[in-house]
Amino acid sequence: MVAGAGSEFFCNHEIKCKELNVKERLAGFLLMCAIVPMAIAGYLLIVFVGFAGKPARARAGVRALDHFVNATVFNGYAWESISSHAWRMREKRWAKFVIKVTDYVQKGHCQRANKREQALVDFVLERGLEKRTIH
Repeated sequence: MVAGAGSEFFCNHEIKCKELNVKERLAGFLLMCAIVPMAIAGYLLIVFVGFAGKPARARAGVRALDHFVNATVFNGYAWESISSHAWRMREKRWAKFVIKVTDYVQKGHCQRANKREQALVDFVLERGLEKRTIH
């Protein structure tokens, strides 16, 4: 029996599934209450460091933000950039737009991003590392 909207796990007992779903949602809510303020501070730090600090530190922050947006806004993998995801989904309207915009800045950017990141995507999926960790 499948529990909860969006859940991708199976249980033998509906009650156990609902308990797990509530536990996972509560843990996620508490984690987000801690992470969101830090994310806002991190964004401000990226802006500051981008203008006055080490470019490598700003680049790492932007990369993390890119992955966050890919996972939340574009329903992609948390370990993949928007560019790589767009190349994998290049037939979709949103992906065509992303590819067109990035090609304006750097020709072939999304294809190169996917070439660099696809091995990581495959690694994570082959080992089931994308599966939930709260049981």
